[in-house]
Amino acid sequence: MTRYVLSRIGQAVLVLWAAWTISFFVLYVLPSDPARIMLGPDATDVTQAQLEALRHQYGLDQPVLVQYFQHLGSLLTGDLGRSIGVGRPVTEVIGEAVGPTAQIAVVGLLLAIVFGGGLAVVATWTRNRALGQFLLQLPPVGVAVPGFWFALLLVQWFSFGLHVFPAFGGEGPSSVVLPAITLALPTGATIAQLLSKSLVATLREPYVDTAYAKGAGRWRVQLRHALKNAALPALTVTGLIVGQLFSGTVVTETVFSRPGLGRVTATAVQGQDIPVVQGIVLVAAAIFVVANLVVDLVYPLLDPRVVLAGSRRKLREQDGATPGGPATGSPAPAAPTAPQGATA
Repeated sequence: MTRYVLSRIGQAVLVLWAAWTISFFVLYVLPSDPARIMLGPDATDVTQAQLEALRHQYGLDQPVLVQYFQHLGSLLTGDLGRSIGVGRPVTEVIGEAVGPTAQIAVVGLLLAIVFGGGLAVVATWTRNRALGQFLLQLPPVGVAVPGFWFALLLVQWFSFGLHVFPAFGGEGPSSVVLPAITLALPTGATIAQLLSKSLVATLREPYVDTAYAKGAGRWRVQLRHALKNAALPALTVTGLIVGQLFSGTVVTETVFSRPGLGRVTATAVQGQDIPVVQGIVLVAAAIFVVANLVVDLVYPLLDPRVVLAGSRRKLREQDGATPGGPATGSPAPAAPTAPQGATA
């Protein structure tokens, strides 16, 4: 288990380094001059000597590899540089935006899990075939609906029509509701789509018939036996779901005029604020990596076969290296095929 955890942590660190490195070289080849961006569009009387002095001050006149290792060294000390647009440390700019984004992202994820999971469970549990088919057709529609269009509908209905929630701004708990629902729509639809298909397949497994034969009721079979095993595919793509939430904040925070990482990202890209863009790329990669790392660590708890497979592989390697032992190792017993919770 320790080897499994250390390997996943090592992969997470490698992904973070690769994301930051790729973003650095991609942003470096952009046809822009950071020095001129710092001075602003109104600085028309700046001389070439002043531009060269500014480039030298920020190290922009150094070769790209020198800049890369300088920035990498600063990154290892927690220094992400200074924003070209506002002149403040990138850590401050991003730090102020993380809180508002985390509010709507966490609430949106919870809503997505509740509504997406509930929709999948009800659709596979109901005996009404027409209702079940109707519910199973809703997730693809939710994925296909554009986020900005759904956000505008929510504003029109609940802000301008019913005057229940504020249309713009980020003050107070009520301002979180509509943006969170906007984020929850595509995410919940993805969860419902994956979970419903997995539940349909899981309910056809032989261990489900065994549970029924032992007297278990439908809700007990659905929630205790089938749901735990059917949730594994949805858990596997949690990293993609978290990434979907993060990408959705750009549109959501723009529509609802909320502060957050989404609006900071849009502003930094429009202004070609390279240090801020790199910082946001690193934060997004960190969120993705942490989500996947948590999934990797939780997965063996739900499916012990993950660790068992690694243990058997290690035993075969040791057996093959033992003097007098078989050349290819003794065959390991087959991995259990019945998912967790096969007993009533």
